[in-house]
Amino acid sequence: MKLNELKYNEGSKKDIKRLGRGSSSGTGKTSGKGHKGQNARSGGGVRPGFEGGQLPLYRRLPKRGFSNAMFKKTYVVINVSDLNRFEDGTVVTPELLKEMGIIKKELSGIKILGNGSIEKKLTVRANLFSDVAKEKIETAGGKIEVI
Repeated sequence: MKLNELKYNEGSKKDIKRLGRGSSSGTGKTSGKGHKGQNARSGGGVRPGFEGGQLPLYRRLPKRGFSNAMFKKTYVVINVSDLNRFEDGTVVTPELLKEMGIIKKELSGIKILGNGSIEKKLTVRANLFSDVAKEKIETAGGKIEVI
């Protein structure tokens, strides 16, 4: 078999439906859009959920419940392995993490997770720590300070 002998399987390639090409094709003249009306126009049609002026379903249904989304706290997550960049005895603060480029913004605070390992003795100041992260930092000889 050669590259110039390759062919598509029979029936796998289909010609596209070319609209507006004569009356004998079945898709000529109005091109499948019927006669006149909003949907026959260019750019015509209605937005999703529109019911012809009738009060739409999404407005008829009662709005219930409470969303706490406005007050949700999101924390920047850092793994213990990311703290290996610092020298022994360094006090790791949110400002220092931002300065080093480890985080971009603080959001509601910083959470340290226990993924990876840490070999340095550091004093870490953050808003939240996972149990595994606490354990790993303390076994490496470091300290934890909750802000």
